[in-house]
Amino acid sequence: MPKILVIEDEAAIRRVLVKILSEENDKYELEEAEDGLVGIDKIRKNDYDLILCDIKMPKMDGVEVLEAVKKIKPEIPMVMISGHGDLDTAVNTMRLGAFDYISKPPDLNRLLNTVRHALDRKELVIENKILKKKVSKKYEMIGDSDAISQIKDIIDKVAPTDARVLITGPNGTGKELVAHWLHQKSDRAKGPMIEVNCAAIPSELIESELFGHVKGAFTSAAKDRAGKFEAANGGTIFLDEIGDMSLSAQAKVLRALQESRIQRVGSDKDIKVDVRIVAATNKDLKKEIEDGKFREDLYHRLAVILVKVPALNDRRDDIPLLINHFSAKIAEEQGTANKTFSKKAINLLKEYDWTGNIRELRNVVERLIILGGTEVSEQDVKLFASK
Repeated sequence: MPKILVIEDEAAIRRVLVKILSEENDKYELEEAEDGLVGIDKIRKNDYDLILCDIKMPKMDGVEVLEAVKKIKPEIPMVMISGHGDLDTAVNTMRLGAFDYISKPPDLNRLLNTVRHALDRKELVIENKILKKKVSKKYEMIGDSDAISQIKDIIDKVAPTDARVLITGPNGTGKELVAHWLHQKSDRAKGPMIEVNCAAIPSELIESELFGHVKGAFTSAAKDRAGKFEAANGGTIFLDEIGDMSLSAQAKVLRALQESRIQRVGSDKDIKVDVRIVAATNKDLKKEIEDGKFREDLYHRLAVILVKVPALNDRRDDIPLLINHFSAKIAEEQGTANKTFSKKAINLLKEYDWTGNIRELRNVVERLIILGGTEVSEQDVKLFASK
């Protein structure tokens, strides 16, 4: 049941608002406050889905209440109630974060529509938060080894900045998790996170994929198309396997880094972009530079912060945690009961040579959950996870 707080110092107006809302929907739970101080006290102690608040009040005016609510419980939508002379102030409150405003005396339809839209907005905010938590869980970094703890510490320090990050490490170690955590913990988290696998795109198409193209730029360019850099504007672009990028594309990425501008293929028009670049590779870029396959100036631009993700063989103490995480996740995905692993089974898995790293471990855990017993035993591991 939606809970609404009406903050209004004029008792008559307060009663009218409560009467209109209660008659419209008997499922609204309505509370009243005669001034801003009482209202703030109630907001601190209770959860509300919507606040209707007068602008001109003694003790604490509506603007002060709005500013306080945005600090205490920013997710609650606020609709301001304005008298005839408060219109400019009412408009300004929307710049401060108010959902909307209604004038005195309240128009019935305007009031009811505003309340319905504000409550819908609150529901949407809650859904987005739930969705964000799910996304965060998807890219959760599991482990408390020294190597992983150090990476988490670097992310906490670097994420709030716009510093460029180069992530290195063997295939299957979870470099993309580091990139996603950097984005989610950054000030750009509300913006897009665009992933580009440079190794999966043919070299003749990589520039069009990254920077877009104009109609007629090449044979199959039937219309103008925006690239990944434009799609990532205001957010983060993750260039995975950047060591596989062509030299000509590298030159354009370097320009984008230096000038925050790109040009679509076939165009000479500059497009300004505000993008944070996070790159990853499993190659030794210093050797690639020596072999003339990677630009040294681009390397130094990208590697402001260098994050080295260790192989699973170098963080074996994290294996029990990873097994528990994967088994719970796989059981949830498949709609089956979660399985435990015996201590001997876990110890045996800790001894394996994980050349495929975390990706390989996950596949093995899935196989053992499908084929193993109620509790995955050492024998199950020998039978179904032999290497």
